[in-house]
This record gives sequence, structure tokens and C-alpha cells, in this order.
Amino acid sequence: MALLTHVLACLFGIGSWIAINGMWVELPLVVHEIPERWYLPSYLTVIIQLANIGPLFITLMHCFKPRALDERPVIYTIVVMGVVATFLLAFLWKHTLVVGGAVHSVALLSLSFLLSVVDCTSSVTFLPFMMRLQPQYLTSYFVGEGLSGLIPALVALIQGVGMVQCKNATANANVSMENSTWGSTGELEAHYQQANFSAQVFFLFLSVMMIVCLGAFLMLNHLPAVAKEHKRERYLDDATHREKADVSLSLQNSAPEQKPMLDASEGQVKAPRSSFGKGTYSRAQLVFIFVVLAWVNALTNAVLPSVQSYSCLPYGNQAYHLATTMAAMANPVACFIAMFVPNRSLVLMVVLTVTGTGFGAYIMAMAALSPCPLLVHHDMGAALVVITWVVFVLTLSYVKVIIGVILRDEGHSALVWCGAVVQLGSMLGALLMFPLVSIYGLFKSGDPCNTKCPK
Repeated sequence: MALLTHVLACLFGIGSWIAINGMWVELPLVVHEIPERWYLPSYLTVIIQLANIGPLFITLMHCFKPRALDERPVIYTIVVMGVVATFLLAFLWKHTLVVGGAVHSVALLSLSFLLSVVDCTSSVTFLPFMMRLQPQYLTSYFVGEGLSGLIPALVALIQGVGMVQCKNATANANVSMENSTWGSTGELEAHYQQANFSAQVFFLFLSVMMIVCLGAFLMLNHLPAVAKEHKRERYLDDATHREKADVSLSLQNSAPEQKPMLDASEGQVKAPRSSFGKGTYSRAQLVFIFVVLAWVNALTNAVLPSVQSYSCLPYGNQAYHLATTMAAMANPVACFIAMFVPNRSLVLMVVLTVTGTGFGAYIMAMAALSPCPLLVHHDMGAALVVITWVVFVLTLSYVKVIIGVILRDEGHSALVWCGAVVQLGSMLGALLMFPLVSIYGLFKSGDPCNTKCPK
């Protein structure tokens, strides 16, 4: 029964971010058939930030009426919403409407907002629900949360985006192109080969995964064998129980909870260095940690995703698809590493932040140089940009885990501030990049066939 509970916790965690992660990896197939084209990534970035109204409401309810909100009805609501939204997305994502004199993919953008609300709200409801189970099942939940990025990336790799074929725009179908590159007019058209299966099938797959998440949640609540694994004490009824939940968040903690303030007679207790949390860190260190947290989330959740297409597309559609999927894989890989090698070193945090920022600077530079970035005519350029994206996500994802471990040990209030700073950093990054990309058009996308750059 313990193995069953581990499996159900993993399947439950998969539903946390699989919808939005799936949207990102499916962009190479979607953008060619909608009016927004490659502006869609910047639109999605802003939509995801607007969806933070969900976790904001939940957080305010926990702050002002901690006993009034039961997360279980909220989870049922958002998971069912995710099932319905992904199912509708499979059939409506191509539909457009005229808004403000321009054609827009209203259905795609609206359903993406609903899915963003689902995934963002899962961050503040799924984990509190897992506190109802024994602490060891949190490990399986985090594995599932990591797989929510890995699974759609693997499916997208199997799906493929096809190779781009450059064909003469004026040539007849019976004219051989073997000895001609540019044809009579010198103009080529990009023809994208069909994927192994359509975007509709992919979105239906996401809907099935949300149904699996819903089924796992139902069994975690109502299956008698799993009910035995629930905690025996009441759940977060008062401040004492809330502190117990904070302790249970530690994946490495298997010993009975300790109360240093009550056991002061057993050993020397260090004076708190600040009034924040348990006082482990000074005020200057805490400010620095939160600044790094905001910076890292701004880069990974908003700034660089907004220009991913500009940094990769000049090297080819395949390079863009590989960068998108491999970067999605790097996030859960970082979580797996951190699960077995937890670290609280501020020095390592700084080193990884500087390293990740350096790789991010290279990505931003290539996006700014688009459609003619460095090594655009060489396979080395494509390989370099894919590797850069993977290392960028891997290093900064591990930084976020380090900070999460640090703040988790500081208690409940520290985790509340952690969530607030994560959303603040992401929001500031999105507000910065949206006008630069979508309004002022500072970044130019390359054409895989007609872009001519000096060699």
C-alpha cells in the first residue's frame, strides 16, 4: 500500500504544471497556424503572470482566514478546469476572432489563461494537501512535479516538428530543384513537413494526463488503503500544527520534530541573527537571498522565454525545437540532483547564479543579433545555443532549489515570502519584456529560407 501511495502521489504531482509546460514545447507547431506567429511566447509569458490572481487569492485566504479554506475543493475545481480546458484547446486552438480591428487567436489565448490559473494555483494547493500524508510521500510528489516538465518534452520529441524544406516560390511542381538553389526569382518559401501527429492529438494527451491527475487525487482522498497513510493528528488547526507542517516539508527529515526553544537546557542555543524565521541568517543575507530569488525567476520565467524563438530560430527550426524540449528536461533533472544532493551553501548559490546569468547573457545577445547571430551558418552555432539553453535552465533551477531549501527550514512565513518574491520577480520580468518584444519590436525573427547573412 505504501508503494501505491507513492505512485499516486507521483501521478498527482504530474498534473501540477504539465498543461503550461506542454504549451511551451508545442509552440513550434502552433505558431505557424495562428495570427500571433512568434509573438505568442511573449503573450504567454504575460498571460501566465496575470494568472497569478489564483495563488494570490489562496495566499490571502491563508493569511487572513487560515481555517476557512480547505484546499481539497479548490484542487477538484482547478483539475477539472484543466481537463476541460485542454480538451477544448484540442479543437479550438486554430479558431480566430477580429478584436480591435486585428485577427487574434482568442480561444487559444483564453484557454491558455485558464490553464495558467490551474497551474499557478496548484503551487499553493497541491503541496499543502500533501502535508496530510506522511512526510516520505513528499519525495514522490516532487518527482511527479519534475515529470510534469519532462513528459511533455519527451512526447514533443517523439512528435517532432519536421524539417524545413526551402522551395522555389515561382517554380512549377515538375521542375527539378536538384541543380538550383534560388530559382529564377531568388525567393524561397519555407515548407514545414508534417509532424508525426498533430497538435490536436498532443492537447488531447494533455487532457488525458489531467484526468490521470484527477483520478490519483480521488484515490489519495477516498481509497481505504491510502487513507491509512494519512496523518493521525488534525491538519493545520492552529499555530502548533502549522509549525509541524513546516517541519514535514523537509525531505531529509525522518526524525521526530525538534523544538529548540523548549529544549534549550539540553545544549547551547545560538542567539537568532534576525527576527525572520528561525533567525539563522542575518538581515543582509536574507535581503541578498530574496534579491537572487527574484532575479533568477525573472530570467527563467519571463525574460529569456520571451526571446527564445529569436535566439534559436536563426539556427533552424530543429535547433529551436531541441532547445525548447531539452531546456524543459533540464528543470526536472536539476530537481532530481537536488533531491539526492541537497545544498544550502550561499557561496554555491552565488557561483551558480553568476554562471547561469552568463549563459543567459549569451542567449540574450543572440536574440538581439537575430536574424544574424554568431555562427549562424555553422552547425556549431546551433549546437552552442541548444547547450547554452540547457545549462542556463539547469544552473538556475538548482539555485531555486537551494533557496527553497534555505527558506523551507526557516518556517512557514519564510515560505510565504518565498512565493511572493517568486511571483514578483516573474511579473517584473514579464512587464519589462512584453513592450520590448510585442510593442516596440526590438527583436527580429529570422526566416529559415530567405534570411541572408554575411558569411
